[in-house]
Amino acid sequence: MYGRETLKVGKKIKIGKDLDCRFDGEDFLERLRGKSIMFVGDSLSRNQWQSLTCLLHSAVPSATFTITRVNDVSTFEFTEYGVKVMLDRNVYLVDVVREKIGRVLKLDSIEGSKLWKGIDMLIFNTWHWWNRRGPSQPWDYIQEGQQVMKDMDRMIAFQKALTTWAAWVDTNIDPAKTKVFFQGISPSHYNGTLWNEPSAKSCGGEKLPLAGPTFPGGLPPALFVLKDVLSRITKPVTLLDVTNLSLLRKDGHPSIYGFGGLTAMDCSHWCLAGVPDTWNEIIYNLIL
Repeated sequence: MYGRETLKVGKKIKIGKDLDCRFDGEDFLERLRGKSIMFVGDSLSRNQWQSLTCLLHSAVPSATFTITRVNDVSTFEFTEYGVKVMLDRNVYLVDVVREKIGRVLKLDSIEGSKLWKGIDMLIFNTWHWWNRRGPSQPWDYIQEGQQVMKDMDRMIAFQKALTTWAAWVDTNIDPAKTKVFFQGISPSHYNGTLWNEPSAKSCGGEKLPLAGPTFPGGLPPALFVLKDVLSRITKPVTLLDVTNLSLLRKDGHPSIYGFGGLTAMDCSHWCLAGVPDTWNEIIYNLIL
């Protein structure tokens, strides 16, 4: 898993043979002493945030800490180190605004970014909610410029929102002060046909990962949209290219034990300890 390449705009970094990939939580805290880390995104960002806080706390179990939440921002602070590990729940990165006509997803507005300024390390993510429809869709209209639409091609909407986010990065990020990562596209496992197991209708009962090195069903199209947008950013942004290694872990989801309990099958999020720990090990090696 660690031999896969991680894309950095303008540069390729290969993590694997020449690096010790084992996560050292105490060393991580020392390297980030006095600094802040913020995950920005949906519940997959929460998955990774929870993983990192658990990895760090287990490394220094006697270290003092505080946990706070203000609006949509949760903070786990290791007070002895002055390290804040934060989560800003922001499922689209761009804004959803309640107006007279209803809830409007604004593809070219990013007011939520006010929370991101002054953070030393930002890890962004969005994709999980872009194809939501019906009661679980948290917006009623999409707006771009002055044009308001009832709906549009979701992949195009995703690309436009990412482009807005990319413009914010280019305008606001000082690489000397802030490191920027993008979590990548975290895959789901609801269709066994994609891993050559047509009888599997979900991840339920899956106990073994795929042997790899590639996923039979191929990579999700959203990953190529993301890479295209990242290739046009002028500021350095590192993609945690976790998609293929996560695709192989059809056994890594909470399945019937997820957020919906026994009434719902969760093949989108990940068990902890589990796959997100690997994502955080990659981040650790990138800051060595």
